[in-house]
Amino acid sequence: MADSRDVDVVVVGLGPGGEAVATRLAGAGLSVVGVDRRLVGGECPYYGCIPSKMMIRAAHVLAEGRRVPGLAGSSTVTPDWAPVHARIRDEATDDWDDEVAVKRLEDAGVTFARGPARLTGPRTVEVDPSTGSGRRGTTFTASRGVVLNPGTDPSAPPIDGLAGTPYWTNREACRLAELPESLAVIGGGPIGAELAQVFARFGVRVTVLEAGDRILGPLEPEASRIVAEAFDDDGIEVLTGVRITSVSYDGQRFAVQLGDRTVEAERLLVAAGRRPNLPDLGLDTVGLDPTARSVEVDERMRAAAADGGGLWAIGDVTGKGAYTHMSMYQAGIAVRDILGEDGPPASYHAVPSVTFTDPEVGAVGMTERQARDAGLSVRVGSTDLASSTRGWIHGGSGLVKLVEDAARGVLVGATSVGPTGGEVLSMLVTAVHAEVPTDTLRTMIYAYPTFHRAVEAALADLGASQ
Repeated sequence: MADSRDVDVVVVGLGPGGEAVATRLAGAGLSVVGVDRRLVGGECPYYGCIPSKMMIRAAHVLAEGRRVPGLAGSSTVTPDWAPVHARIRDEATDDWDDEVAVKRLEDAGVTFARGPARLTGPRTVEVDPSTGSGRRGTTFTASRGVVLNPGTDPSAPPIDGLAGTPYWTNREACRLAELPESLAVIGGGPIGAELAQVFARFGVRVTVLEAGDRILGPLEPEASRIVAEAFDDDGIEVLTGVRITSVSYDGQRFAVQLGDRTVEAERLLVAAGRRPNLPDLGLDTVGLDPTARSVEVDERMRAAAADGGGLWAIGDVTGKGAYTHMSMYQAGIAVRDILGEDGPPASYHAVPSVTFTDPEVGAVGMTERQARDAGLSVRVGSTDLASSTRGWIHGGSGLVKLVEDAARGVLVGATSVGPTGGEVLSMLVTAVHAEVPTDTLRTMIYAYPTFHRAVEAALADLGASQ
């Protein structure tokens, strides 16, 4: 028979944001139970941010080695995946074991329960007694409330034949010990683009299949074009506007049918989005829609319309951006609200993102199209990174594009593409977040010769568009 226990807070889902909430509340003296059915730490350290960036770093080193003849002499580069796999297995994931993460959580004063969790009413969570270990079969009643951070799982489009094949998602891709000879990638978003370039640089023949009219569709079109050109240089075939009618696997190779064309590859990676882990959480028991794709939250992370209150949600399932940094940002807001502390409410006008292709694409706020659709008085300024001194020295391609609300004289969006696009983005995030007047940005001193100096050139172009 399941037992029951009274606690202050239950945190469901221990990705970075959930773990931060649990440890900070425990540090404040509350009794906290953290629940996860999988690995403590979530997607990021085991299958997402950390392993993928190790892969990307290794692929960049190969690319740099191949650039030696044009810059510094001669080189011979021979790809070897073994060190990459070993580093991910041993350094990043402890062979996909979360013992260290669980100990870190418990040392912080959090009680850990492994298994599927389900709301059974306001402030009440049941952990499935048939799964996992820890406090199995326990119903927790939380006097302060429950924080939901269940995250997402990879999703697959409803393509005829796909479900019956051994396709990969990012999770399988991060655990590879050996690389295939060829790979087809369904999806040209950030995950598909990053992994496609990694494998191509390790000698895999890669074809990217994108239903939209360009890869990295949510970004500025200029950014998509630059990355597509880089992919062409890496030997990646990119097919856009495709409609996949079926997928088959004969035990050796995949066949992806695109109307009258068939793309064949040894392996298939599906990177076509993610689905929120909401249907089995018991949202209906607190007055929320279990079929919704997100949990609506207010500026304090409180779940809207939750019966009896006492429910917060953070991370991917809030629909504010599926980024680790978003989850961590929202975690801080939820903690303050639970503890009754003052602090700024959530604001999403300057959400940053970085796609870690080569060149990197950093973006913040609105694109030009979004700003125009919002009815703003839009001015745009841009500059080609290759025309800057540092860009020319580096031999890199990229751009800086600024989107201004001319009526207020502030930036509402920006994109930085280049070898350090994500790092140059930091000053643009500050400008958009703090609504620094563009006239003030023009008075700054920009160090020479740097990549970020291109921002000054983009501002000059912005002024010329008046």
